[in-house]
Amino acid sequence: MVFLTCLACLAGPARAELADFTPEERAYVRDLGPVTVCVDPDWPPFERLNARGQYEGVGADLFRLAAEVAGLRYRIVPTADWDESVAASKDGRCRLLAFLNQTPARDEWLLFTPPLFTDANVFITREEHFFIADPAELTGETIVFPSGTSMEERVRRDYPNLRVLNSASEREALDMVSERKADMTLRSLVVAAYTIKKEGLFNLKIAGKLPGYDNALRIGVSKDMPQLRDILSKAVRTITPAEREEIVNRHVSINVETVTDYGLVGRIAAGFALIVAIVVAWNLRINKLYAELERRSRTDPLTGLANRTHLDAVLRQEADRAERYNRPFAVILFDVDLFKAVNDAHGHLVGDKVLKTLAKAAQATVRASDMVGRWGGEEFLVLCPETDAASALVLAERLRLAVRGEPFETGSVQTVSLGVAAFAPGDSVDSLLIRADDALYRAKNAGRDRAMAA
Repeated sequence: MVFLTCLACLAGPARAELADFTPEERAYVRDLGPVTVCVDPDWPPFERLNARGQYEGVGADLFRLAAEVAGLRYRIVPTADWDESVAASKDGRCRLLAFLNQTPARDEWLLFTPPLFTDANVFITREEHFFIADPAELTGETIVFPSGTSMEERVRRDYPNLRVLNSASEREALDMVSERKADMTLRSLVVAAYTIKKEGLFNLKIAGKLPGYDNALRIGVSKDMPQLRDILSKAVRTITPAEREEIVNRHVSINVETVTDYGLVGRIAAGFALIVAIVVAWNLRINKLYAELERRSRTDPLTGLANRTHLDAVLRQEADRAERYNRPFAVILFDVDLFKAVNDAHGHLVGDKVLKTLAKAAQATVRASDMVGRWGGEEFLVLCPETDAASALVLAERLRLAVRGEPFETGSVQTVSLGVAAFAPGDSVDSLLIRADDALYRAKNAGRDRAMAA
């Protein structure tokens, strides 16, 4: 086994002071003795155990820096693979896992620090594969993961349409894609770029980015050591973005030690520079495409307001928040009076213009904290956080007057009827909407062009 002692002096007294450790925390670390640590022995360039059993890589340097700040002494426990490291952590042989994502399954036995490092996860496919905008739309495709990864756990849960395969290592996962044994893998951008370059797998490409699936790699601490987790969290927060960048560049950069054919060196360097440029350009393109796809997925194409899907998601979040924290929350459901007559008299193109004009008036009238969106057809919904029924009714009346005063393409006054409902104890999203809908129809039956509360 390899023993490593971390010297706080390497990090500098000023850095330890920046962490603002209490005397009790300093005494706790001093009295703790060497803490056992497990790592992934084969996950370059993030972490690995080299032929001499030494811990090295991006994660190793970041973990070492945090441990030095904390004054923590530690001992690396060698394992054959990541599965063995996880098993050793579960049974207590390792008190820390140095560099891993937090997941609900791992929360059962570990506490986590803030991220040591964050990195995007990207789809890696063969060069002929199409861009992946939404993996939920894929059918009959396979995705491969090294055994035991957090991304495998999440993809199995979120995308049951994909058939998951396993590999023994990071390199084998990429090889399986390269050799058409799997359609894709989802891996760290840094690891993928490093491995593709190092192993010459140039028939592979980055084919998309999965939102919300970024790696946030942290130190995992045994659940019975919350004080150590808190101390390491303070140490992690002292690491600067510049230090992280320098560490990544140190491990992913190209090193040529002894070469006599300088023409060949130049061609290799130029080739790698081209590859890096292509990867950067491709990722910029992916990010732009992703931003546009994400915007479109949330937006109604006719009015530019939030669409039904986005409204529904935010509505459920706000209802959960209102219930959990006992906060006021109200909704306003409204639609265009006699809209069928507008379409019949003027045609659907004019009807579309009426909806766009109404949407613009509504967006200009609601408050910055509100969200207005198209619920469907000529029906609209306003979400009003931190708003009781009386205040929502005042806002509904302002909306009614704003629409009434708007110059519409029909040349006539256009009106809306509005129903208001406030979230009450025991409410669900459905019951809240039903009461708003009932209030809307009471406004309709009372003569239209009015707002009524449930």
